[in-house]
Amino acid sequence: MIDGETVVDAHVHAPRLSTLKPAWFEWADAFSGDHPWRDAYDERGDPVPERLDALLESQGVDRALLFCEYSPRATGIQPIEELLPIVEYNPVRFRLVANVNPHLHHPVAAEAERQLDLGAVAVKLHPVHGGFDPADKELYPLYALCGERGVPVVVHSGTSSFPGARARFGDPQLLLDAVEDFPDVQFVFAHGGRGWWYDTAAFLALARPNVWLDLAGLPPRKLPGYYSRFDLPRLATRWIFGTDWPGVPGASRNIAALRALGLPADTVRAVLSGNAAKVFPGLGI
Repeated sequence: MIDGETVVDAHVHAPRLSTLKPAWFEWADAFSGDHPWRDAYDERGDPVPERLDALLESQGVDRALLFCEYSPRATGIQPIEELLPIVEYNPVRFRLVANVNPHLHHPVAAEAERQLDLGAVAVKLHPVHGGFDPADKELYPLYALCGERGVPVVVHSGTSSFPGARARFGDPQLLLDAVEDFPDVQFVFAHGGRGWWYDTAAFLALARPNVWLDLAGLPPRKLPGYYSRFDLPRLATRWIFGTDWPGVPGASRNIAALRALGLPADTVRAVLSGNAAKVFPGLGI
């Protein structure tokens, strides 16, 4: 907690460092500043559950959603199984997020179901790193599964600096049909349309009750500029706090910057935990 407020970080990466490509380290070091994220790792580059738990506790994070990734062309493969020891160490603070890539998993719904059975509370798609169109009808069984299981779909929206990424698949507009065809599925646009598509992501979040924006990778002080065409207090009711840890100068700094925007107190509370509690099952908030 921070000043009595519950905090959910809905976008955290804690992979084994040996599974990653050089660009990942450049990203993490460039955006973490002096945040000591490597303190959560041992000398082999493996995350140490108790160290990560203590570091996030010191940052005021009560719940953290851990992302795996299957993107061999961009970051590499970080299997969901490697996150299980972290969740086992503190099943109150940590939750899993599944990830599927149609170039690796067929059928995608079967792999998503396998990962959900491991305890995942959402399914992440990374079309930009995976190099696929999230509108492909091959993914419709996955969306249907998420509707049946009551879990949201998190989709990377916006650009990526990683070699091998395909930015054109980050356009939120690609999800128009899926959002309309699966009104019972909550879609979380990770990074809020970062880069060229802030307006598209924001418009969809305001127009569709099943669309949300996570703030991962977005410096809060810059949000008024990114979404300058919108009523910020109204748009903020559709935000979910996330950091993209470790590529962040600490959750507590981002929370302080978010509060400095002057949003209503109940809106800030919803961004920090209330909206996540609505979207992600079983957070126990």
